[in-house]
Amino acid sequence: MKYAAMLQARCGSSRLPGKILMNIGGKTVLQWVIERVQRSKYIDEVIVVTSIDKNNLPVLRLCADLGVQVFAGAEDDVLDRYYQMAKLIKPDYVVRVTADCPCYDWSILDQAIESMPLETDYLSDFGETLPDGLDIEIVKFSALKLAWQKANLASEREHVTQYIRKRPEKFQHKNFVCPFGDFGYLRWTLDEQEDFVFIKTIYDHFLSMGQEDFLTQDILEFINEHPELSKINAKYARNEGLEKSFREDKIMEQL
Repeated sequence: MKYAAMLQARCGSSRLPGKILMNIGGKTVLQWVIERVQRSKYIDEVIVVTSIDKNNLPVLRLCADLGVQVFAGAEDDVLDRYYQMAKLIKPDYVVRVTADCPCYDWSILDQAIESMPLETDYLSDFGETLPDGLDIEIVKFSALKLAWQKANLASEREHVTQYIRKRPEKFQHKNFVCPFGDFGYLRWTLDEQEDFVFIKTIYDHFLSMGQEDFLTQDILEFINEHPELSKINAKYARNEGLEKSFREDKIMEQL
């Protein structure tokens, strides 16, 4: 099986502009995400997928400096970006990662891949038991292609897997549950300034000990010792961007 991890990345965040290029310990957030995904023992290729907007030129430069593949596609149609890149390299499965998740855990990704039956079209943590920012999504290429052909809602084009998630009658779903318990109430993603304060605190702690390869268990132990940390960004709801897309949804023109 060939697994390609595709990291969607752009600089135009409305809530925290330029967030993926923010510096933590001498590296950008995007670089940390790339390096953490590259630690997976199953991922064959890591590709950053961005848009053709000129504001994303720093993403292209960073990927060139790091020797990481990058693809620039449609600004508003992220599903098309994913499919067009996947069509070029033809993986069996695409792993979707967002570049605003610098605590991404490659070991959990590996566990998810190992748990996935061959007939699976789409694996995800449907119950949201993982901390926000550790989301796992693995999509069979054939399912991605069908979604690209059929999806016509703006929310389904912006949020790559929505067409597949909403149609269990068409696709073989596999649920993945956090192996450590239900921690879906924790927020480890980067969308707000408070998120950055929280994540930088986590990184500063582990980097001070020379530990770049910290895992979910390590973070859980650290915040268990310092419970005040999780209060820094606790006021923000999970999936705010997705909910906004649903509220503003519309039919898009046929591709």
